[in-house]
Amino acid sequence: MSAWERLVKLAKGGDVAGVFRLLLELDAGDRKAVAEQLPRHLSGLRPGDWWSWRHQVRPLRLAGVACLGGAAAVTAWLFRREFQRVDRDDDERLILLLRQRPAEWRADVARRVAARLRLPELRHWELVAALVRETGIEPPDGDAFMVGWLRSLHSRTADTDPLFTAFAPRLFEIDGLSEALPEQVGTIARLVEDGPLERKPVIDGIVGRLLRDGPSALSALVVLHDRLDLDIDEAAERARDYTRLLPAGPVAVADLALAQLRRLEEAGRLEEELFAEAVEALAFRPEKKLLRAALSWAGDAVLRDARRADVVLAAMSLIFAQDTLALQERAVRLAVKLAPQAGEAGREAVRHAAAGLPAELLERVSAAYGGGIAAEEVTIMPLPAVGQGPALPPPYASPDQLVRAASAREVDPHTFERLLAGLVEWSRRAPDALREALRPWVEPFDSVFFGHNGEDPVHAVRRAFLAFASPEAGGSLPALDIRRPPTLGGFKQLYFGRAAELARSFEADDGYPVLLATPTAGSGHVDPGVLLDRLELLEAAGMPALPGDLVQALLRLPRDVPDACVRRARRLTSEAGRACAAWMRDGGTPDPRVTVHLRNERNGYYLSGLPALRSVMDVPDDLPEELRPLYRPGGGYAFTLEWWPLAMPSHPEIVAAHMVWMMSICIDSDDAQTQALVGLAHADGPLGSAVAHALACGMGHANATDRAAATDALLTLAARGRVPAQALGETLTKLVVEGFLKLNRVASVLDDATQAGAHEAVWEVVVRLLPGLLPQEGERPRAGVADLLAAGARAARIAGVRAELPEVAAVAARKGSSRLVQEARRLQHLVTLPKKSTL
Repeated sequence: MSAWERLVKLAKGGDVAGVFRLLLELDAGDRKAVAEQLPRHLSGLRPGDWWSWRHQVRPLRLAGVACLGGAAAVTAWLFRREFQRVDRDDDERLILLLRQRPAEWRADVARRVAARLRLPELRHWELVAALVRETGIEPPDGDAFMVGWLRSLHSRTADTDPLFTAFAPRLFEIDGLSEALPEQVGTIARLVEDGPLERKPVIDGIVGRLLRDGPSALSALVVLHDRLDLDIDEAAERARDYTRLLPAGPVAVADLALAQLRRLEEAGRLEEELFAEAVEALAFRPEKKLLRAALSWAGDAVLRDARRADVVLAAMSLIFAQDTLALQERAVRLAVKLAPQAGEAGREAVRHAAAGLPAELLERVSAAYGGGIAAEEVTIMPLPAVGQGPALPPPYASPDQLVRAASAREVDPHTFERLLAGLVEWSRRAPDALREALRPWVEPFDSVFFGHNGEDPVHAVRRAFLAFASPEAGGSLPALDIRRPPTLGGFKQLYFGRAAELARSFEADDGYPVLLATPTAGSGHVDPGVLLDRLELLEAAGMPALPGDLVQALLRLPRDVPDACVRRARRLTSEAGRACAAWMRDGGTPDPRVTVHLRNERNGYYLSGLPALRSVMDVPDDLPEELRPLYRPGGGYAFTLEWWPLAMPSHPEIVAAHMVWMMSICIDSDDAQTQALVGLAHADGPLGSAVAHALACGMGHANATDRAAATDALLTLAARGRVPAQALGETLTKLVVEGFLKLNRVASVLDDATQAGAHEAVWEVVVRLLPGLLPQEGERPRAGVADLLAAGARAARIAGVRAELPEVAAVAARKGSSRLVQEARRLQHLVTLPKKSTL
């Protein structure tokens, strides 16, 4: 048996240790013979099942390192796609095999592998580090290699490591610092305490990196700074840098800088110029925590030195504009207290800024500063113009551009549509050029690239490309099931089915002349006239429509089809044409009645007694079988909700009924599922309970970015005059009362929408929320109700609302000065206020 045959036998059994021993025994001739066979053998492997294939591939990686000749070839071998998910516990064996080569050759491999390291996975970093240490070459200075060093840094071995000597002075210059620093704060602090790292350069490095990163500064740097516990002299040396950190740093960084500056000011070690700059910077911050700290510090500092009155008043005038009643009241209280000490500059700043205060606070400032301050005119922000969703990107201009897009790791729904349409177009327009562009997909062939079971739409569309380029290669993969797989959930099934049936068409060598369902608008709609053009082209070619493509095209028709298109559809003779004519004539699929329930669920590994929303839809008796799954909302996991509104853009209630379960269980996660609300807002058709529940989940999301998507959706609906105020008010009230939503999050979305121009729509929602959420006499107010009153007050002020609100009046009439009562009084004052007021 030859060396190659022995190697293949051992590799098939997954015998890593046996292959390793064999490789150590091979002579130069045997290694050359193995190297000639190895790449072709690896490319030809076809996984019967994933685990068996992985165990075969693992020993082959060792063989390539031992037998391939050039450093470039070995480097390319290590980074082959087939080895991407292979276990990393063979590094010691790989290093032992590499030690059989000359030092200069190993140094070349080290440099080449280091140049290909990528964050965050850092494949083969340990291998490169060992080669660098053994050969004594200058450590590679790439960011990824330095991050790997920082990840592996240990206080016991650092001072004997040549990599520490090379990289320690550049520790805080590493671009990818966030990939390693959080886990190494303790190590770095110990290295400073024990001496290998000098204290002053480390402190300078921390502060300098915080300044460099600005808003994206790492909180781990703050933790490290605190661990070093600077003395007063060290803090004083960096006072100017701390001041520069206040305007843009994250809250944790601003907290750090404020603590150091306040410490210095209280000790008499802070220059007045820096005090003024710091207080002003804090007053510009939007975070309530920092503004409260600024008020506290400013009040204490002016007591220590009355000459600071004008500086403090200038800062207070900035806080007047924050539009948070509690902060405004504290700033007004301090400004009134300092009025006797105010100079001309301070008085002018206060008088100018006071015009935007609520009426009752404006009265107090006006009385303390000479009277005659006029309330400013309210600025009304216009709502943004709204079209039919995002602009559609242009078709792919060449086969190469098309294949590059299809090779991307992630695909959004618009790209998915462009890919399918591009495949159909270029497979007919330039088939040879497209096959040439797809050659790297086949040679070498990597089954992982096409998915294990092919159920994901992204993998399914790749299978369609593969079916065109090489049907025989596609035949080695598990067959695509065109039936909608139950594991997909929601409208993702429609996308999968269309890609799968197109793949089947290419495998049968039929092809397809034109896709019916490619959207003509960013909302997902298909123009009726364009669909008729496509159907006529199919009829002229004598080809039947692909079933999934036809269903999706019909689901994307607008609700109102012009009479001319209805008459034109009657002239079509194919089965697909007759189906289209009937759809246009009868108005498409019917609108169901949707009921949404909140209940606790148990669902195996993922959920344990967590609340979730479930939708139920009435299914019409005469509904075609292929449409029935769309009327049965499920609870399957699908982290691509943004795909769903484009699948059925004329029936937002049906789409939302499928969305609410997923959105409800993800309300505390960071997964961007609420982006689907923006697409839903561009849909046509009735908006009811399902849309209200989906929007409510977005408004109550724990993540501010996800809530911003809900704000965008609310703005789009407001601009279109389609906010379902009654349903949304009822839904929000129910979900807040049942404890599913946090009211302060909902109020923040309403407030953001008000400031973006949706004040009238926001007021229509707020006025429906207040009766059910305001506390009765003697009842403890729920968290966030004062925020809701504040959001309503801002909307009412901009919209100029005048109304009778008995529930608000009852709260406003209570004794005390709690924020709830204050906000109720402000709102009550606004809705009964005359049109203009001068104080």
